[in-house]
Amino acid sequence: MHILLLDDHFIVRQGYRSLLAAQYPQAGILEASDGEEALSAVQQRVPDLVILEVSLPGISGIETARRLLQRWPLLRILFFSMHDELPLVRQALAAGAMGFITKGAGREVLIEAVKRCLAGHRYIEQELAIQLACSADDSRLDPRLECMTPREFEIFVMLSKGLAPRQIAHHLCLSSKTISNNLTSLKQKLEVTSLTELVHLAIDTGVIRLHGLVGRQAG
Repeated sequence: MHILLLDDHFIVRQGYRSLLAAQYPQAGILEASDGEEALSAVQQRVPDLVILEVSLPGISGIETARRLLQRWPLLRILFFSMHDELPLVRQALAAGAMGFITKGAGREVLIEAVKRCLAGHRYIEQELAIQLACSADDSRLDPRLECMTPREFEIFVMLSKGLAPRQIAHHLCLSSKTISNNLTSLKQKLEVTSLTELVHLAIDTGVIRLHGLVGRQAG
């Protein structure tokens, strides 16, 4: 059995590599730091499970999942992400992922998710599953959110949480010009003219939580 860990943070990969190796001592644990590297790794050896982050440099995690599943439709994919925004979770599941959990979940949740996905079953972290069920008929859902690409949505979330374009560029390993172009595209698609309007849209549609935003700004 082989499991591929896809995350751009070496320390994160090492920590969860150790956890998985202890749980599955006979498994080969492979690693990749970005989407292109993951595509190349899977071409060399198709793993039994890919565990990946949404936020990745270059190709986003969701786009990486789409490309992997286009070529290997039976590949099992589990998102293990710092993101818990429902539209991103929906995009990940729509891309074909079998599961989605957050990095705030306990180790036992990750182990259970891996176990379930390896067995061919879906697994969504309980809190996210409840939120998805409760928001299924949510009148706040805005059709403008559906027009964004996964990368644009990721940038939208980061901007809404107060990150400056240069910080986003650094985090995603993209140029400032690329982020600027994405921001221009976002304003057009979302029909807003300023970052303030963009943040209000994120709050109104439930993409970000107001109390969390206030807490970060106060800190």
